[in-house]
Amino acid sequence: MSKENAIIPSSGNVFADLGFENAEARVMAMRAQLMIDIEKIIKAQGLTQNVAARLLGVSQSRVSDLTRHKSEKFSLDMLVTFAAKLGHPARIALR
Repeated sequence: MSKENAIIPSSGNVFADLGFENAEARVMAMRAQLMIDIEKIIKAQGLTQNVAARLLGVSQSRVSDLTRHKSEKFSLDMLVTFAAKLGHPARIALR
């Protein structure tokens, strides 16, 4: 098998596998997971984007960005705040 067709096992973090520095890759993975979790909370609570936007204190278009996983538009801090506003405070554990 040629090098360009070689299968390389995942490290478990797609961002690290794409070549991002370890610390940045971990933050990006946390942001991505928080976005997924927040989207699930919004759906589970049956919220429209407009209602979710009011609860989060942002525009409907920002909620749309969130549900379309535009992670570059959200800081980890902002996503933690969103989770708390939805009644699901995030916890960060050090290992």
